[in-house]
Amino acid sequence: MTKITVNANCRNSPKKEFLKDFNIAFATGQADFIIEHVSEDIVWEIYGDKSIQGKNQFSLEINAMKNRVPAELKLDSIITHGQEAAVNGKIKMETETYAFCDVYYFSSASSTIIKKIHTYILKING
Repeated sequence: MTKITVNANCRNSPKKEFLKDFNIAFATGQADFIIEHVSEDIVWEIYGDKSIQGKNQFSLEINAMKNRVPAELKLDSIITHGQEAAVNGKIKMETETYAFCDVYYFSSASSTIIKKIHTYILKING
């Protein structure tokens, strides 16, 4: 079971609350929830690793990842403005810890459909 810590203040912001839920879905392997909230032409850039394009390729990637459940997820901040948002935190996979920042681009300011994700991830000590 994944230990989840949310330090980000999501009160009074439906978009922040959605991004909190979206990141928790990643950590807990809820592939269907993740896939239903991306556009058909989704682009996911994981810098230094790969570029995933289109909902079919995205779905394959998410389903391949869903069984790699982390020991811990910590969300430090969630920032939203219009069609753009960012989430940063740490994720612990077995004995390795990673710091991450995901930048999200939505189809509109009021939408929860994601068109692009830019992921920055770095292995850190502890």
